[in-house]
Amino acid sequence: MRKISLVAALCGCTAYLFAQSAAPVSVAPGTPTVSSPAPATPGPGRGRRTFPKLNYKVNADKTVTFDLKAPEATDVKLTGDFLKQAPTPAQMTKGADGVWSITIGPLHPALYTYTYVIDGVRDIDPTNPMIQTGERSTESMLEVQGESPALYDMTNVPHGSLHINWYQSKTINAPRRVWVYTPPGYEEGRSKYPVLYLLHGSGDMEDGWTKIGRANLILDNLIAQGKAKPMLIVMPYGRALEARTLGGSSMEQPADRDAFQNDLLSDVIPLVEKTYRVSAKADDRALAGLSMGGGQTYQIGLSHLDTFHSLGAFSAAVAPNPEEQYNSAFENASATNKKLKVFYISVGRDDRLCQPNQHMDELLTKAGIKHQFVTSEEGHVWRNWRDYLGKFAPMLFR
Repeated sequence: MRKISLVAALCGCTAYLFAQSAAPVSVAPGTPTVSSPAPATPGPGRGRRTFPKLNYKVNADKTVTFDLKAPEATDVKLTGDFLKQAPTPAQMTKGADGVWSITIGPLHPALYTYTYVIDGVRDIDPTNPMIQTGERSTESMLEVQGESPALYDMTNVPHGSLHINWYQSKTINAPRRVWVYTPPGYEEGRSKYPVLYLLHGSGDMEDGWTKIGRANLILDNLIAQGKAKPMLIVMPYGRALEARTLGGSSMEQPADRDAFQNDLLSDVIPLVEKTYRVSAKADDRALAGLSMGGGQTYQIGLSHLDTFHSLGAFSAAVAPNPEEQYNSAFENASATNKKLKVFYISVGRDDRLCQPNQHMDELLTKAGIKHQFVTSEEGHVWRNWRDYLGKFAPMLFR
């Protein structure tokens, strides 16, 4: 196993740092190129003196203006996860100088993703190094800031560290990696810490909760505010495959439907408990995830209540027959309630998974299983999942 320790202060801007190595976007023959401002001629040994002007501007009224120079293009649209605030795709207008423009919003303070569609070809913003990478796609990101820093923003508080651990999974028989957040003071201390195992969604990878979700900064800020207990966060790759960053092209899942569950229980948890100063008590382990990871939380967590005593399901994919799929929890509500310290379910009211989670809430209530069910604004977006983590983490390990 090789371990790389990254200072969280650097990783707080991981979306900026990792963007430098983004994979090139394939362009079909004949597709018009997108122009970026020409770099200034650098002096000897000085590198570039100026940076390209960003193709977007957040205005004082929280509208956002996008300007993209593509003089040879015949059609340019803007897409993004602005949802009801600014429906997309939105047609951009071409000026005499070859710059395509549009102003959208106003938008609520939050992080957003967007891309351009240039003559039918989807592309990221060529001048914006803040990107959201995933298993199958890449998007540009921007922030509309509020009057005060958000919970996911870098602030002047003590910061934890991020570690990347490579391991050979015996369960999957493939090299994989897991990201681990350690809280401020971990390296200097001797005490054992509780652990939150945090799972990503189907479009993301093991780095999604830090690069996109900023889980490390959320915990830094909560801990500094005295709202959350210091804890480790362990973020594994949620598919039973070789690490995608090694270039594996196959997305074919193994025949064993429990392969990821077995990797988590038999490979990841033992690795963490061997490598880090963590408690091995079920009271000190939590499992949570978003979308696909929320479904895995239901499936794994409710069938392993001797391993995890706190669960968080964010916009979770719910099995079509929950009472059968999670029967070990449903068949004895009294025993389930004795083990579960926290069971938090949250979903956006515009989320396509809202109704299945409402049904899950009804079944749990009928069975007498204690839980908290919360709905929020908007849909299946990272804005909600950051907020859900910010509400879930303070409940843990009390």
